[in-house]
Amino acid sequence: MTSSNPDYAFLHKLADAADAKTMQHFRSGYEVDNKLDAGFDPVTIADRSAEEAIRAVLEAERPDHGIIGEEYGRTRDDAENVWVLDPVDGTRSFICGTPLWGTLIGLRTNGKASQGIMSQPYNSERFWGNCEEAFMTGPLGERTLKTRSCASLSEAIITTTEPSLFNETERPVWDAICAEARLTRYSTDCYGYAMVAAAGFDAVIETGMNTYDILALIPIIEGAGGFVTNWTGGNAADGGQVLATGDKRLHDELLTKLASVAV
Repeated sequence: MTSSNPDYAFLHKLADAADAKTMQHFRSGYEVDNKLDAGFDPVTIADRSAEEAIRAVLEAERPDHGIIGEEYGRTRDDAENVWVLDPVDGTRSFICGTPLWGTLIGLRTNGKASQGIMSQPYNSERFWGNCEEAFMTGPLGERTLKTRSCASLSEAIITTTEPSLFNETERPVWDAICAEARLTRYSTDCYGYAMVAAAGFDAVIETGMNTYDILALIPIIEGAGGFVTNWTGGNAADGGQVLATGDKRLHDELLTKLASVAV
């Protein structure tokens, strides 16, 4: 299905490099550092070593491409092609030993997300796409991804990583959306977006996102037939307020509900 596509082969090569590092440390002893003076933003050796491994492959095989990584910043980020890396998206889950984390590797071409992969090596799962098609592989084999039909919020299963993401203006809107939705789940990080593509969730609503939190996921969800925008309906590649859905009807309904707090 996908083995003949050299772009996909390279995505998997990058994911292989990261997986070798993250799985050395998952559910093992390591120090957890905090990036913040006030609050808690954890980082571990798994985050750092996985990004180093991805960067080493890119520098060797795509030396003219740029890189934006959560742990080591920006290199040649004005290039036509820029790789956007989150070596462990969901570090809080990682340090708790729960497998709701993943490595995000995305390619931005002329400012837009063009390819992406999410790797969850503990579950032996990967999700990848190019905005026109998307696939996953895991214990049940490889398959083409297709989002679920969902005509309205009252039928929808929705998620966000945690309600504390929302500021005091945004939170009441989120609460009202939850009250109308069929079911709401939390603590999914990048896995929630992958499950939109895989027809598990119908929507993810988040705010305060960085480009490395979302860019790799856009080609997967869009390739599966879904939609990813900011809350004004624009390009979500730079992060900020993000809405991802599997059905255009639900997307439009949620954009209307979010419009009052969209920036």
